[in-house]
Amino acid sequence: MALWDRIKDSATQMQTQLVAKKNDLKSGAFRDASMAMCALVAAADGTIDPAERQRVAQLIATNEVLQNFPTDDLRRRFEENLNKLTTDFAFGKVSVLQEVAKAKKKPAEARAVIQIGIVIGGADGDFDKTEQAVVREACYTLDLPPHEFDL
Repeated sequence: MALWDRIKDSATQMQTQLVAKKNDLKSGAFRDASMAMCALVAAADGTIDPAERQRVAQLIATNEVLQNFPTDDLRRRFEENLNKLTTDFAFGKVSVLQEVAKAKKKPAEARAVIQIGIVIGGADGDFDKTEQAVVREACYTLDLPPHEFDL
């Protein structure tokens, strides 16, 4: 199986798992952590191009799990995290990872945040090394083993 097909299958599988847990994913901690994760993946390579921003905005608007929250609120949180990362990536990453850490207390939420990162990373068909690295770092932040997610 080609790498692209594996990425696509993995992202689809993660999305299916997220939808199955939708009713368990309604906390503010999950909301904050998932938007932080989206921003981390979008800014992983140090730049955020308009297409990336648009892909995340589309996911926020259409993702079944994220429909537990008002779309405008999610977009605002995503943009706030992106601003932290674009102002000073290294310093901003510390702050954004603190947002991700909010999901640490509930393992189901923590796993869902990582799954959202993988879905975002695979949305363009190329879950590249920099995106994988920030998702792996988020795994450590959430005390989850990266190998559980093939990272």
